[in-house]
Amino acid sequence: MRKLITASWIVAHENDRHVELPDGAILVEDDLIVEVGPQSRFADVVVDERIDLGHAVVTPGLIDLDALTDIDHLILDSWSSGEDSKSLTWSAEYFPRSRHVFSPEQLVQVREYALVQLALHGITSYMPIASEVHSSWAEDFDTFAAMAAFSSKIGLRGFIGPSFRSAAPYINDEGQRRVRYIWERGPEGLAEAVRFLDHIDSLEDPLLTGVLLPCRIETIDPELLKEVARISEERNVLVRLHALQGVYEREWIIEHWEVTPLELLEKVGLLGERLIIPHGVVIDVHPEVFGEDRGDLAKIASSGASIIHCALTNARYGHNLHLLENYIAQGVNICIGTDSFPPDIIRGIDVGVQIAKAQSEDLGRNMLAEYFEAATLGGAKALHRPDLGRIEAGAQADISAFSLADFRSGPTDDPLRTLVLNGTARDAVLTMVAGRTVMRDGRIDGIDLDEMRRTGQALFEQMRAAYAERDFRKQSEAELFPPVFPISAHA
Repeated sequence: MRKLITASWIVAHENDRHVELPDGAILVEDDLIVEVGPQSRFADVVVDERIDLGHAVVTPGLIDLDALTDIDHLILDSWSSGEDSKSLTWSAEYFPRSRHVFSPEQLVQVREYALVQLALHGITSYMPIASEVHSSWAEDFDTFAAMAAFSSKIGLRGFIGPSFRSAAPYINDEGQRRVRYIWERGPEGLAEAVRFLDHIDSLEDPLLTGVLLPCRIETIDPELLKEVARISEERNVLVRLHALQGVYEREWIIEHWEVTPLELLEKVGLLGERLIIPHGVVIDVHPEVFGEDRGDLAKIASSGASIIHCALTNARYGHNLHLLENYIAQGVNICIGTDSFPPDIIRGIDVGVQIAKAQSEDLGRNMLAEYFEAATLGGAKALHRPDLGRIEAGAQADISAFSLADFRSGPTDDPLRTLVLNGTARDAVLTMVAGRTVMRDGRIDGIDLDEMRRTGQALFEQMRAAYAERDFRKQSEAELFPPVFPISAHA
């Protein structure tokens, strides 16, 4: 099937770099881009479908490698610090009686809600992330098999696998952060993850790729990490591992394993081109460590591992990366993750740009181009998929488009600058994967968004209520999550 996509601006790819093409057109045949150029070149072309997006900017499909597949968490926990933040973790009392907050059917609904959100925000490729605090331990095969089926049904490109871990964080009776191991849980979870890899292979679906997604590094014992590294090499599958993320993580690993988290990754054989690390903030250059370069960046760069930068989430938790320009200058591959709700890469780029300007104290060092490259080319490199992240002949027809026509967007200067400064990913008008339209003008075939919104709200309220039973201070839901202002006496 041949399609012609036209718009006032296209971010095309020429001579190994992104370029801005005014009044451009993209000719798609089946799942591939076959030609890109000015609209005048395609005046007489015969196609099965024409998609005229008008005053919009068409971009390579956005790649989110830390994509939330939960209802939410940040709206609740990004306001807490000190003792309050500890209340959102398992208590020692709750640990042995942990439970699934959602039924199996509800958990499937949670994943479907999240995937629809990704499509609505212009994300074409994703790697999922969800909080284990709402489960009895980690993620399971059946839920992910259902999620894979739904993902393929609506047409997203997923790099997926259930999480697993050997240990879970908790708060002891004295209010201290601790990590407790249940040793057999790690190998059991890894076995389920390998079974899922086999399941994905059996589907032979080009939109689904199995990956290994262990939980945070402090919850995986070194022997299990070695086994993950062995399986990754044997089967040539990617591994994403949350690491270099927090000061407590670093201190705990040094205390228990006598190496830094980065040294542990190297020691167990994981630090290499198949490894993708969300955050990558707490290394030697961070002010809370040494505040100077002692070789960590060079080690990451030379290994070929990728860092997933989650600028919006980092800013909301007040824990920024130092400094993105230094990571890039040393050759570290940077990709983008949203990590929380909303899955809005455009807002994330905007926040990252403003932080870059503040950190460098130079308005010219806004790094807009670098951020946009990370959301496209960087993600494609991390996935070992050179056919993604670019609009050029021969690439997969994974395409996102954002309207610039809304009056509230103001006048258009450079299309990307206008989108990032004046818009959000809610301006998405097209999400296309492998030549198939997933979302057009806020609609997804077969999805009742009103019904899904009502279901999502009920699931969120169920999730929020469950925090109280885990709180080591035994506070109520109202005490854990007070309103910004007191509720009216007339409510």
